[in-house]
Amino acid sequence: QKGGPVVIILITLLILLVTYVIERSLTIGRARGAKPIPVFMQEFREHLRAGNITLAIEACEQQKGSTANVLRAGLERYLALQNSNLSQDKKQAEIQRAIEEANMLETPLLERNLIVLTTIASIGTMVGLAGTTIGMIRAFQAMAHAGAPDAGELARGISEALINTAGGLFNGIGGIVANNYFMNKVSQFQFATDEAVYEMTQLLVVIGEK
Repeated sequence: QKGGPVVIILITLLILLVTYVIERSLTIGRARGAKPIPVFMQEFREHLRAGNITLAIEACEQQKGSTANVLRAGLERYLALQNSNLSQDKKQAEIQRAIEEANMLETPLLERNLIVLTTIASIGTMVGLAGTTIGMIRAFQAMAHAGAPDAGELARGISEALINTAGGLFNGIGGIVANNYFMNKVSQFQFATDEAVYEMTQLLVVIGEK
């Protein structure tokens, strides 16, 4: 109440920030899958080395998550092409296309709403600055009175300016930190997926040569 009407906007932005941080945390948690990725990859690798594609697909279905979904798409396309008359190169191209299509579906889910965090960080700072300016205007108006300045209005204006500054900084810093954190998580997922896909394709080549 002491911060003036602009604080309502800052509080709204803060609520949105917390909401989207929780939403992104839950989404990233689901994208990780049922087990840690290294544990899942160890099981997945063992099934492929044994030449058991069906068990590898079942492991992906049980794991769920972004990496597992991409790997499963590649293995399902591999099984579908087993009895086809395509050359080995064309089969590899079809498998790669299935992997890329699955990856294109998973990436937007990981990156969704990150732009909102960046927007909140930018808007929060600007709204805080607007509230600070309004508070300082109120303070200077109190000082402009003839004779002694209105001490109550002066203190109220300075207090309003500082409260809005703090709110704007909190939204800005929180939004930037959250966005960078989740962007780093998305990059880690993409790197882990690329690594897993490369390993899977190499093992499929070995299986195809047997």
